[in-house]
Amino acid sequence: MIGIILLILIILGGIGTSYFKPDKTTVLNFIKENPEKTSIKLIRNDSIIIEKNPNKMMPLASAVKIIIAIEYAEQAAKGLINPNEAIPLSELNHYYVPNTDGGAQKNWLQKIKDKIKDEKIAIKEVVKGMIAFSSNANTEWLCKKLGLQNINNRLGSLGIKNHSEIYYIVSALFIGKEVFPNLKDEELEMALKNLTIEEYRKATFGIHNKLEQDTTYKNDIGERNLNLEKIWSDNLPNSTVKEYAEIMHKINSRTYFSKETHAYLDEIMEFPLDDPTNGQWFNHLGMKGGSTAFVLTKALYATDKENNTTELSYFINDLNFIESKRLQMSMNEFESGILTNEEFREQLKNELSLH
Repeated sequence: MIGIILLILIILGGIGTSYFKPDKTTVLNFIKENPEKTSIKLIRNDSIIIEKNPNKMMPLASAVKIIIAIEYAEQAAKGLINPNEAIPLSELNHYYVPNTDGGAQKNWLQKIKDKIKDEKIAIKEVVKGMIAFSSNANTEWLCKKLGLQNINNRLGSLGIKNHSEIYYIVSALFIGKEVFPNLKDEELEMALKNLTIEEYRKATFGIHNKLEQDTTYKNDIGERNLNLEKIWSDNLPNSTVKEYAEIMHKINSRTYFSKETHAYLDEIMEFPLDDPTNGQWFNHLGMKGGSTAFVLTKALYATDKENNTTELSYFINDLNFIESKRLQMSMNEFESGILTNEEFREQLKNELSLH
């Protein structure tokens, strides 16, 4: 009997391993089979190869940090901010909420420990941490430093039309605690759902100030469960794959932004080139992804050694735990296939028809 149970467990383990094995077609098949949950746009050498649900507004998760990086690069190029200014790590720590960022802040701090001097770090390293490590604390700090109004105005100057307002996403974690301190469970969920997005965003300003001024405020995040996490996820800044593919195209063209802006922007966005393997394939490679318990997003651009250009954005929403983990395991294979494999690009074009 024990032998049979062990055999069943071995078989199930093998099936599980196979199910989660990285495979570029896993993402392709999910997009094809779940049009209501997905959108994608792929541009190759200035021609649209794939465009599915290009105007569907979807939560961006951390992909929105691309806009903040652009605003930083523009301000740095104009001398409005000094990338080498050293700021206290304690300022960033105001907005670090443990167990809410997937280890991003700890991983970033470990990476840059040799660059920390007198418990201070250069602003350019803060921005790198926001993009390469997806630090939410760094993002919240940068939104204040750069100015949320400037960041949102940048959407207009970039020609972006379909994009919701960018706000303090760390502060949003505390809205239930702050606005409805006496509500719990379904009552809290209903109250949060009934807030208008304007009321929701407005609440984050007061919370941000409390996080900045009271170092103990963040110690109590309030009630958290999967339903509340879904409300937070759904209310994150939204946009479309069309807008983000076009942002990637602007960067990759090397003609939209000034040389001065590119000097700062490339340093931030093109962290994948730190890997020598990528450097063998590409002259330029920049990207930013995002995720919540329900969302996976990615926007990237590349110029290979033969000067072929690629811009890709794909957004996925309303995922369950298994779907999310399986897709995350295969995203790198999917993107690598698009960037380096002509046959796979043809397969995508055929299976994700433009019509």
